[in-house]
Amino acid sequence: MHARGVSHRRAECPVARTVDVIGDRWSLLIVRDVLDGIGRFSELQRNLGLAKNILTTRLRELVAHGILEVVPAADGSAYHEYALTPKGRELFGVIVALRQWGEAHMFDEGEPHSRLLDSEHQLPVRYQVTDAEGRPITAGDAFVRKVRQHP
Repeated sequence: MHARGVSHRRAECPVARTVDVIGDRWSLLIVRDVLDGIGRFSELQRNLGLAKNILTTRLRELVAHGILEVVPAADGSAYHEYALTPKGRELFGVIVALRQWGEAHMFDEGEPHSRLLDSEHQLPVRYQVTDAEGRPITAGDAFVRKVRQHP
């Protein structure tokens, strides 16, 4: 039994296993904030408005799963910060995909919201699913090959 319900850590589905690790809203928002350069516990707590015990638990889980690591503070002080590991940085595409979906479906026409821009040209970042040859595809162009086919 998982702390928050049923565990999918042995599931054949990669989505189920991933949701076990980053599927709650706080973990994804922590990853978002660390991607945005927020690494200190106090800054994360202030930005998220999250209780210390919940933040502590989520940070501990993200470190245990190799998504975050504890590093010395960038300013050379005695504090430590949380930084994304290479595995954690690979969640960038997930965050961009969630952002794009939110921009398309969670705001009224013309309603202001934050924007993700590329550093060099300051143009909006777009995430697109492609096939192995780089052609854009949609859900109708793909299928899941199950490990076991159920009747």
